[in-house]
Amino acid sequence: MKTDLHIGTLHLRNRVLTASGTFGYGDECRDVADLTKLGGIITKSLSLKPRDGNPPPRIVETASGMLNSIGLANIGVHRFLQEKAPFLRTVETAVVANVAASSVAEYCAVVELLDGEEAVDAIEINVSCPNVREGGLQFGTDCALTGEITREVRARTAKPLIVKLTPNVTHVAEFARAVEAAGADAVSLINTLIGMAVNVHTRKPMLSSVTGGLSGPAIKPVALAKVYEAARAVTIPVIGIGGIATVTDALEFLIVGASAVQVGTINFVDPAAGTRIADGLAAFCAERGIGDVGELVGSLDARTDVSILHSWL
Repeated sequence: MKTDLHIGTLHLRNRVLTASGTFGYGDECRDVADLTKLGGIITKSLSLKPRDGNPPPRIVETASGMLNSIGLANIGVHRFLQEKAPFLRTVETAVVANVAASSVAEYCAVVELLDGEEAVDAIEINVSCPNVREGGLQFGTDCALTGEITREVRARTAKPLIVKLTPNVTHVAEFARAVEAAGADAVSLINTLIGMAVNVHTRKPMLSSVTGGLSGPAIKPVALAKVYEAARAVTIPVIGIGGIATVTDALEFLIVGASAVQVGTINFVDPAAGTRIADGLAAFCAERGIGDVGELVGSLDARTDVSILHSWL
């Protein structure tokens, strides 16, 4: 059974990664999940200097997902290299460092520092966080600026480069094409949708930042549509994210065109969800005589069955 995937020099043993911000820096979860069964670990976002993030309350549970406004709180790239990289060098799983910044220069500075770190196999550029005042959606909703960031970062690293896109735009295909033209090796999407919650008793927002990022099962239909759109627009691999909690969820993303998936919010409920989904994908293929999980990628039959439509009317 072939389950692996190559994105440039990045080798993933299977098609399931953990999403940034949901699995710490990897070391926090080593006792609750078998890291060797994951295709890859994507670190919490890294900025040039440590960030405290937004003040609490900054997480709210909703009926079908989670609102967060963490604000990219992180230890900074220097502490990451000193404190986290030594452990990650021992992990027999691909490590992707996620990078967030408030300027193009900061993206470049962080990437230059990560480029020489052997623990880091690839870099994911976050241009799409809705929970910070500087950068965030300012970058991710400007197609020209997204392309510029990609070009500048591409010039500063030989490592495989993934650009994480926002769903908060009209046509995500334009952004996917822009980063492909600028040298990205893959795109990942979607990041969270903008949402909010209100306390009806106090009439106050439930997040200190008023709005935040919605993740979890609620966003999966949107994510599938955006991944489908992006996969049809580019030739580089698309990594699907958004509400993936089961093997069936992951299969849907592969079928609409994702070459791999990232498991996010479900990690807060079950840190071993990624390994369970990876095993499930292999089992699904074995049961059906599919020799390579990659055969599922982009296998959607989008032809309309008119008889089914008539039955709905």
